[in-house]
Amino acid sequence: MSLRKVKLVEGEYYHIYNRGNSKQIIFHNDHDYQYFIKLLYLSNSTNNFKIQNITGDKLSFDRGQNIISLGAYCLMPNHFHLLITSKIENGISKFMQKLTTGYSMYFNKKYKRSGVLFEGKFKSQHAGDDIYLKYLFSYIHLNPIKLIQSDWKEVGITNKLQALNFLENYRYSSYLNYIDINRIENVLIQKKDFPNYFFQKDQIRKDIFEWLSYRQDL
Repeated sequence: MSLRKVKLVEGEYYHIYNRGNSKQIIFHNDHDYQYFIKLLYLSNSTNNFKIQNITGDKLSFDRGQNIISLGAYCLMPNHFHLLITSKIENGISKFMQKLTTGYSMYFNKKYKRSGVLFEGKFKSQHAGDDIYLKYLFSYIHLNPIKLIQSDWKEVGITNKLQALNFLENYRYSSYLNYIDINRIENVLIQKKDFPNYFFQKDQIRKDIFEWLSYRQDL
């Protein structure tokens, strides 16, 4: 068994990400995105659940003790990004196994396919200081801009207000959780387990707008 280059230590912060095998699309429609979001909730537990056996609102189901805390997420057509800290030993690995296995089974059954869905093991980057953690927070939430201007990092945003408006209406990201949009997905995020600058709505908007303006090596 190969060892990870980045050791996943309880209480530290990590950028976790992966994409479809050979960069294939992993979210074809809203139902796919919503299924993955439900798994983000259900996988974060010491208990095991079969999603098909749970009726009603799957983001308010009593899941038991959390194994990780989620600080940010963004789902894109062929990849995803998560900002995570573990609450128990090996919490991130256990969470990711549940999440990716559950989604792969759903996806393969729905689209009548077999084989590996994701590109190997999930990737991880350790956020060892506040500067890099704040950078990751912005980086994750800025990902959807690629959907309206794929070259924005190279040439700059052609319309900053349009880009900001797009971010504030993109449903498959936790950015909305931080600008006081009341929605059921807010339960996915555990802000209390992250630095207090994650709570400052006006500062978050300011930081995002500055990234859009300066594109500092994102």
